[in-house]
Amino acid sequence: MESTCCVLSDNEELQTRHTENNPHSERSKTLFEEIRASINNNDKEDRSFWRPVLPWGGVFTIKAGRKAISCTPLYVKINLKNTCTIDGFLMILYVILRDNQGFPRELAVFLGKPFVECFLYLMDSCDYSTVKMLWIWDRMSKRQYRSEVHQAALEIDLFGNEHENFTKNLKNLMSTIQESLCTSWSCPARFQEFIKTTINISPPHELPHRDPIQSAVDEFLCPKLLLCSELGCDGLREFSQRVFCHGPPPFVILNMQLWKSEELSYVPYHLALCQHRYLLEGATLFNKEEHHYSAAFQIDGCWMHYDGLRSDNLILLHKPPELLLLSSLVYTRASEK
Repeated sequence: MESTCCVLSDNEELQTRHTENNPHSERSKTLFEEIRASINNNDKEDRSFWRPVLPWGGVFTIKAGRKAISCTPLYVKINLKNTCTIDGFLMILYVILRDNQGFPRELAVFLGKPFVECFLYLMDSCDYSTVKMLWIWDRMSKRQYRSEVHQAALEIDLFGNEHENFTKNLKNLMSTIQESLCTSWSCPARFQEFIKTTINISPPHELPHRDPIQSAVDEFLCPKLLLCSELGCDGLREFSQRVFCHGPPPFVILNMQLWKSEELSYVPYHLALCQHRYLLEGATLFNKEEHHYSAAFQIDGCWMHYDGLRSDNLILLHKPPELLLLSSLVYTRASEK
């Protein structure tokens, strides 16, 4: 499989393949428009979308060996397993980009214009296995997933943590920086910079008087004065306000893995972040017993639940979901109007 693997890493296969072979290339509506229409025309007795969207797993077939000396093309089947670690976020990402006109252009700065355009095209074409392969090959490193030849096919297993498989692969979209200066002139590392590419917030030790999630975000960003941790230094280290490296991003993902359900009795629909207002767009949920991720998101104020393992995997909810099994919260930047 060595020569095959060389070709499989070539993203041109993903960029060109869908335009040649996809039967949905002339769709009159985007997938997002179809989902929105199904909400508006909803039958109270049947609240599921009329077909599966981004189902768990997948099978991707690719013509390999184009760069090898061969007269007969070799078709390789790739089986995808445990894709729930990216599925929920891919679904929410699609909704965010289609629901906010300027966001695709902003995201293209970090992920590249070809990736964003191809991602939206493939989702609208319902070519879901190719969408997942696009993310795996374009965004993930080979260390983040397991692959092996199994029954004459290549198997890619994404079992693991969704923040490792998705959030950390958004490059510098959510990067923040915090500077620090030690009060001791003899400190071996007096000035330091701390950069974080994700937003991991911890529950407060004591229940605050106001919203605990907003308080945790403020704690993540706020200035601090702590004992210097450098060896042999007895000074105090002053930390500046943490700010976004590239300005306020179009959306933020809050890693909520450390929070217990009893600490999530209130989830804010609005979040103040670096002098900007962010609105709750969705969440990913984690079932510890099944080690399975699902997602919830809203369109036009209506909440939907997505679970790739179900046959009816996109369901309109009667009321906002109880976000007690959170893995993450996703907020989008509000318009300045």
